[in-house]
Amino acid sequence: MKKIANYGHTTLKWIQEIGLLVIAISTVVAVGIEIKVMFDAGTVTLADLLLLFIYLEVLAMVSIYLESGKLPVRIPLYIAIVALARYLVLDMKGMDSSKVIGISAAALILAVTVLVIRYGHIRFPYDGHTKESQ
Repeated sequence: MKKIANYGHTTLKWIQEIGLLVIAISTVVAVGIEIKVMFDAGTVTLADLLLLFIYLEVLAMVSIYLESGKLPVRIPLYIAIVALARYLVLDMKGMDSSKVIGISAAALILAVTVLVIRYGHIRFPYDGHTKESQ
Protein backbone atom coordinates (compact mmCIF):
# COMPACT_ATOMS: atom_id res chain seq x y z
CA MET A 1 0.00 0.00 0.00
CA LYS A 2 2.85 2.38 0.81
CA LYS A 3 4.34 1.72 -2.63
CA ILE A 4 1.05 2.75 -4.28
CA ALA A 5 0.91 5.90 -2.15
CA ASN A 6 4.49 6.80 -3.13
CA TYR A 7 3.71 6.19 -6.80
CA GLY A 8 0.59 8.35 -6.53
CA HIS A 9 2.52 11.13 -4.79
CA THR A 10 5.27 11.03 -7.43
CA THR A 11 2.69 11.08 -10.23
CA LEU A 12 0.93 14.09 -8.71
CA LYS A 13 4.26 15.93 -8.34
CA TRP A 14 5.01 15.31 -12.03
CA ILE A 15 1.55 16.53 -13.04
CA GLN A 16 2.09 19.62 -10.89
CA GLU A 17 5.49 20.29 -12.50
CA ILE A 18 4.03 19.87 -16.00
CA GLY A 19 1.15 22.21 -15.11
CA LEU A 20 3.59 24.84 -13.84
CA LEU A 21 5.65 24.49 -17.01
CA VAL A 22 2.52 24.98 -19.14
CA ILE A 23 1.60 28.07 -17.12
CA ALA A 24 5.12 29.51 -17.48
CA ILE A 25 5.30 28.86 -21.23
CA SER A 26 1.79 30.26 -21.76
CA THR A 27 2.69 33.37 -19.79
CA VAL A 28 5.86 33.94 -21.82
CA VAL A 29 3.85 33.53 -25.05
CA ALA A 30 1.26 36.02 -23.74
CA VAL A 31 4.05 38.50 -22.95
CA GLY A 32 5.35 38.14 -26.49
CA ILE A 33 1.89 38.69 -27.95
CA GLU A 34 1.36 41.77 -25.77
CA ILE A 35 4.73 43.22 -26.80
CA LYS A 36 3.79 42.66 -30.46
CA VAL A 37 0.44 44.42 -29.90
CA MET A 38 2.24 47.40 -28.34
CA PHE A 39 4.79 47.46 -31.16
CA ASP A 40 2.07 47.30 -33.83
CA ALA A 41 0.09 50.07 -32.10
CA GLY A 42 3.23 52.18 -31.77
CA THR A 43 2.31 53.11 -28.22
CA VAL A 44 2.45 51.80 -24.68
CA THR A 45 -0.49 52.48 -22.41
CA LEU A 46 -0.86 52.11 -18.67
CA ALA A 47 -3.17 49.15 -19.28
CA ASP A 48 -0.40 47.45 -21.29
CA LEU A 49 2.11 47.98 -18.51
CA LEU A 50 -0.29 46.65 -15.89
CA LEU A 51 -0.94 43.57 -18.00
CA LEU A 52 2.80 42.97 -18.35
CA PHE A 53 3.13 43.38 -14.60
CA ILE A 54 0.44 40.73 -14.08
CA TYR A 55 2.37 38.38 -16.37
CA LEU A 56 5.55 39.09 -14.43
CA GLU A 57 3.82 38.29 -11.15
CA VAL A 58 2.52 35.00 -12.57
CA LEU A 59 6.07 34.06 -13.61
CA ALA A 60 7.36 35.04 -10.16
CA MET A 61 4.66 32.91 -8.55
CA VAL A 62 5.65 29.89 -10.67
CA SER A 63 9.32 30.47 -9.86
CA ILE A 64 8.73 30.72 -6.13
CA TYR A 65 6.58 27.61 -6.18
CA LEU A 66 9.22 25.65 -8.10
CA GLU A 67 11.98 26.79 -5.71
CA SER A 68 10.22 26.26 -2.41
CA GLY A 69 7.28 24.01 -3.14
CA LYS A 70 5.12 26.58 -1.36
CA LEU A 71 2.89 29.29 -2.72
CA PRO A 72 2.81 32.47 -0.67
CA VAL A 73 -0.78 33.65 -0.38
CA ARG A 74 0.29 37.25 -0.96
CA ILE A 75 1.32 36.76 -4.60
CA PRO A 76 -2.16 35.88 -5.93
CA LEU A 77 -3.46 38.82 -3.89
CA TYR A 78 -0.97 41.14 -5.59
CA ILE A 79 -2.06 39.79 -8.96
CA ALA A 80 -5.71 40.39 -8.07
CA ILE A 81 -5.00 43.97 -6.98
CA VAL A 82 -3.19 44.76 -10.24
CA ALA A 83 -5.96 43.05 -12.25
CA LEU A 84 -8.58 45.21 -10.53
CA ALA A 85 -6.50 48.33 -11.17
CA ARG A 86 -6.15 47.38 -14.84
CA TYR A 87 -9.90 46.77 -15.06
CA LEU A 88 -10.54 50.23 -13.63
CA VAL A 89 -8.08 51.84 -16.03
CA LEU A 90 -9.63 50.15 -19.07
CA ASP A 91 -13.32 50.45 -18.27
CA MET A 92 -13.73 53.36 -15.89
CA LYS A 93 -15.46 55.59 -18.44
CA GLY A 94 -18.18 53.03 -19.06
CA MET A 95 -18.83 52.26 -15.39
CA ASP A 96 -21.29 53.90 -13.09
CA SER A 97 -19.93 55.35 -9.87
CA SER A 98 -21.19 52.50 -7.67
CA LYS A 99 -19.25 49.96 -9.74
CA VAL A 100 -16.08 52.08 -9.57
CA ILE A 101 -16.48 52.37 -5.80
CA GLY A 102 -17.13 48.63 -5.49
CA ILE A 103 -14.03 47.66 -7.48
CA SER A 104 -11.94 50.23 -5.60
CA ALA A 105 -13.22 48.86 -2.30
CA ALA A 106 -12.35 45.33 -3.41
CA ALA A 107 -8.79 46.43 -4.22
CA LEU A 108 -8.56 48.19 -0.85
CA ILE A 109 -9.80 45.08 0.96
CA LEU A 110 -7.20 42.98 -0.84
CA ALA A 111 -4.48 45.49 0.07
CA VAL A 112 -5.52 45.44 3.73
CA THR A 113 -5.55 41.64 3.58
CA VAL A 114 -1.94 41.67 2.33
CA LEU A 115 -0.98 43.96 5.22
CA VAL A 116 -2.72 41.73 7.77
CA ILE A 117 -1.04 38.60 6.37
CA ARG A 118 2.34 40.33 6.30
CA TYR A 119 1.88 41.52 9.89
CA GLY A 120 0.88 38.02 10.93
CA HIS A 121 3.98 36.52 9.31
CA ILE A 122 6.24 38.95 11.12
CA ARG A 123 4.45 38.90 14.47
CA PHE A 124 3.66 35.16 14.52
CA PRO A 125 6.25 33.44 12.27
CA TYR A 126 5.83 29.83 11.13
CA ASP A 127 8.28 27.13 12.14
CA GLY A 128 11.66 27.94 10.64
CA HIS A 129 10.69 31.50 9.76
CA THR A 130 12.16 34.36 11.69
CA LYS A 131 11.78 38.09 11.41
CA GLU A 132 15.18 38.24 9.71
CA SER A 133 14.12 35.85 6.92
CA GLN A 134 11.05 37.93 6.05
